[in-house]
Amino acid sequence: MNRRGIRMKETLWITITGAMLMSTLTASGAAGKSGTTTKTPWGKTPDGQQVDLYTLGNQNGVAAAITTYGGAVVSLKVPDRNGKLGDVVLGYDSLDGYVNDKSYFGALIGRYGNRIGHAQFALDGKTYTLAKNNGENTLHGGTKGFNKAVWTAKEIPAKNGQALELTYLSKDGEEGFPGNLHVRVIYTLTDSNELKIDYSATTDKTSVVNLTNHSYFNLAGPGSEDILDHVLTMEADKFTPVDSGLIPTGELSDLAGTPFDFRKPTAIGARINEDNEQLKLGGGYDHNFVLRRKPGEPISLAARVVDPKTGRVLEVWTDQPGVQFYTGNFLDGSVRGKGGIAYTKRSAFCLETQHFPDSPNHPKFPSTVLKPGERYHTTTIYKFSSEK
Repeated sequence: MNRRGIRMKETLWITITGAMLMSTLTASGAAGKSGTTTKTPWGKTPDGQQVDLYTLGNQNGVAAAITTYGGAVVSLKVPDRNGKLGDVVLGYDSLDGYVNDKSYFGALIGRYGNRIGHAQFALDGKTYTLAKNNGENTLHGGTKGFNKAVWTAKEIPAKNGQALELTYLSKDGEEGFPGNLHVRVIYTLTDSNELKIDYSATTDKTSVVNLTNHSYFNLAGPGSEDILDHVLTMEADKFTPVDSGLIPTGELSDLAGTPFDFRKPTAIGARINEDNEQLKLGGGYDHNFVLRRKPGEPISLAARVVDPKTGRVLEVWTDQPGVQFYTGNFLDGSVRGKGGIAYTKRSAFCLETQHFPDSPNHPKFPSTVLKPGERYHTTTIYKFSSEK
């Protein structure tokens, strides 16, 4: 995706150095091996809000570090085929990186994940105007989406692992969206090596909601080569083609005979440079795939990715109708992440479970409308394993 951001005013503020954070993550990860959750102060935002880092660990030594700033997944350490743990998500060593981030690394996204065309939509006869932060469109909630909020965190019981509850009140009119939206997200790291994300929300005024997580994955580990040799299988027969602004045209196009056909295991890079209009518009894959499932159907497999080098396998399970497959086309090496690593083009992929982009302006797409008295709820699971 084109992750254009806005320039932030220079502000003096407190942070923790990258070296200190790496020490913290190492210690937290070790503590998590016994199936515990640790909390570490992680600095303050420019306006003085305290930010914490929670590390969830399961009985297998898998560890997920999550910050209350943007609810971002900072680190996710999972084993390869030889049992060696490795971090498989892109991100930063310190809070500073996330405050200035324009790529949404690991963040919770809302109120509306993905794009809303022309930064506006109509609801109950009223037109709502949003911030234009992606050309003429709204991307990932606007200028200050949920990725820039400080969430309230609480450790909660979990039957099969460790769980962290994050809550946030998005006030009526925030970024142009109607209604006071009470949002609750629960991250659960299970003893089955799953990172489960449960999203829920209620509103006091009719609104639109589309929540997701924006983790960038490289199953070989950040700093490794590109992800073009990762093998993807997608449980989809159609996708939503886009215009030059990456806004869906409203069509549902068949994948058969196109570079978008991942119904059988296919290397991500096998056809990414083909002479295809949709690939050119996105600079690679940056499209919503229409999952092969029915509305209301229980959670089901959406995608499976295998890294041949390490044997790591990622399965994505969801109850959502779509998933945005993005291949880091706009990473250009200018962003330096953990350990000073330059994140370059196609050095990671995203699988963002979602309702379709620009759904509020496409009546034929599955609805994202949430009314008072209703409860928005959706679940996505990132499940890790390995194969020989």
